Amino acid sequence: MAMPSSGEIKFSELQTEFGGSNPIALSEYYGKGNAPASGEIQFAADFYGTSASYTLQYLVVAGGGGGGKDRAGGGGAGGMRTGTTTITSGTTYTVAVGAGGAGSTAIAVAGGNGSISSISGGISSCTGGGGGGTNAAAGGIQPSEYGRNGGSGGGARGGDGVNTNVGIGVSGEGNNGGPADSNNAGGGGGKSAAGTKPNGGAGAASSITGSSITYAGGGGGGITGSGGSGGGGNAAFNGVAGTVNLGGGGGGGTFGGSTGGNGGKGVVILRVPTANYSGTTTGSPTVTTTGSDTVIKFTSSGTYTA
Repeated sequence: MAMPSSGEIKFSELQTEFGGSNPIALSEYYGKGNAPASGEIQFAADFYGTSASYTLQYLVVAGGGGGGKDRAGGGGAGGMRTGTTTITSGTTYTVAVGAGGAGSTAIAVAGGNGSISSISGGISSCTGGGGGGTNAAAGGIQPSEYGRNGGSGGGARGGDGVNTNVGIGVSGEGNNGGPADSNNAGGGGGKSAAGTKPNGGAGAASSITGSSITYAGGGGGGITGSGGSGGGGNAAFNGVAGTVNLGGGGGGGTFGGSTGGNGGKGVVILRVPTANYSGTTTGSPTVTTTGSDTVIKFTSSGTYTA
């Protein structure tokens, strides 16, 4: 509940909104509302209409999945969520940025899943992308040739006939990987679309930074698959890595002796009104402004104190 916009301001109202001890010391309210960090506090100018809470916009992208080896499935994109919530001044929010999964380098070992990205306080958490299926060097379709489940699922491995064992994506975060046949593997799923045979699914655009950027594309499946928009890696003899800080899935390797591309690391981006931005962070995020807002981009784990 915000402070009154006119009339008398009571100490009890300050305590209710911003906390504080008894007996009250005005120094406790430095930096609260519109009050300065030191010096004179003016009740009307510094507290009329102010609140301990303010709006946070966020984007969370988990690490992308790694591609498989040898006519292999593409890695699924890291799960992606966006939203708006209310945060409380003085509260510290912990941000985790997920690593991409490792591309497969060994027979019968599927691409690795990406890692979770999150914002604490129950605000948001996204699942790492699923790894792409890889060659089992055994007759028939083996479990290592299945796409792995994840934020977006990994693609199925090709070369042993029709393979519909695709990785399943998490609802609201991404989509399923693509199926395979004797010629081509499935692409990894992306935020906006499932993988196909052999291409990665498309990611989704966000303008939270002030510019439109596409995140969370799936990796292409071997032999000829292209990565989805949003950082998905292409299939190649050694699959192309997903783009770092877009959460793209790694591309699948094409033939014997190949390796899968690594998944791209995720990202967490916060956007708050500049009037409320505290300037207190850890983890060395990149801080910029756009319009009346401040944008805090985490490419590694850290914290923001509101």
